[in-house]
Amino acid sequence: MAKTASPWWAPHRHADRRAALMSRGRIKQAFRTRFEEQGFAEVECGALAVSPGNEAHLSAFATAAVGPDGARHTLYLHTSPEFAAKKLLAAGETRIFDFARVFRNRETGSPLHVPEFTMLEWYRAGDPYDCVIADTLALVRLAAETTGVRTFSFRGRTCDPFAEAERLTVAEAFRRHAGIDLLASLDGAGQGNRGTLATAAGHAVAENDTWADIFSKIIVAIEGKLGDGRPTVLYEYPRCEAALARATAHDPRVAERFELYACGVELANGFGELTDPVEQRARFEAEMAEKERIYGERYPLDEDFLAALAHMPDASGVALGFDRLVMLATGCRSVQDVLWTPPPAF
Repeated sequence: MAKTASPWWAPHRHADRRAALMSRGRIKQAFRTRFEEQGFAEVECGALAVSPGNEAHLSAFATAAVGPDGARHTLYLHTSPEFAAKKLLAAGETRIFDFARVFRNRETGSPLHVPEFTMLEWYRAGDPYDCVIADTLALVRLAAETTGVRTFSFRGRTCDPFAEAERLTVAEAFRRHAGIDLLASLDGAGQGNRGTLATAAGHAVAENDTWADIFSKIIVAIEGKLGDGRPTVLYEYPRCEAALARATAHDPRVAERFELYACGVELANGFGELTDPVEQRARFEAEMAEKERIYGERYPLDEDFLAALAHMPDASGVALGFDRLVMLATGCRSVQDVLWTPPPAF
């Protein structure tokens, strides 16, 4: 008979995990100090939302608010504090950060995924997204300095967090790692042509794959090769793959979106923020149509967010997977090893 693993709260297991958990606290404190020294205010965005986010592949937890009259109103646990944080920018805040507890369904079965986790999200009003890229790289180094680790390692890959980051556009990554001219599959507004990308991708394409499906299959294969040896900043995503980011000034086909990788692990996702409520509504509606096609459901739009967007200043922002960074900085093998109370098994 197979031996049942001890629960995470068994004293001997907790003792094994405690050093990493204490490091987690030190990293959080170091990050707070850095943000405060740069004039950021720490905010606490509420977790309940009328819309959990409007990206096709995000899956949320739904609940019901019951009024005094017994009427039930559907609410969601947020998948990101983004909508609330941008409302704070519209209200006049200029530099904010939040260690937010966020919730995502369909996020299990991997050392990098849990349904409840900590997302460190911050915003700079008036600053270009190069500034939040620099912030993110600085935090990666600060995490390593705090724990004293010189090299991150995960699944046989290593990364020097202090090395100068590789900067790679998504188009360059497709050329280098997949031999595909990605930009040739985009029209002038950054919408994908399925036939062009399917031909370039070859046999890996299924008959019912859309342009977005093909893009996702290729980018997933590429991601595992990034951040090997040094961090990789992957930037300028196709506009149709950046629902909350504005188009770049030099090429309307691509957007001001970046992701940061170390050891093949995605650590952060950031934008030069889109502030046009008309375009944002159109993008959300397109994303929800895609969600309904794939999953048979769609989430409501947050009309209050769209109203606030018209008053929001130009800004840049980024979401960093805090648990993943702590995992790398402490040499752990899974994000569950750096959670004080791991999620229930099911």
